[in-house]
Amino acid sequence: MFRRREPVPFAFIAEADKFRSNVTPPPRQRASAGQTAGRWLLGLTVVAGLVGALVVGTPSLSLDQSPATTQHSEASRGH
Repeated sequence: MFRRREPVPFAFIAEADKFRSNVTPPPRQRASAGQTAGRWLLGLTVVAGLVGALVVGTPSLSLDQSPATTQHSEASRGH
């Protein structure tokens, strides 16, 4: 018994590789000086915010090993 080959319903997709368009897309517009400066400033602001958050948050992440800095309330001293 032999199989009957049926046509692929989306045969046009296989033919799409052969198709070449002679229409070229328009060239990309260059960003103006203001847009470029704005992108740089936005990037610099984001980086500065991340660095600032790291600098401010680093002391809270450090482990303090000295017991002299522990604070006790007056109630715990028995007064």
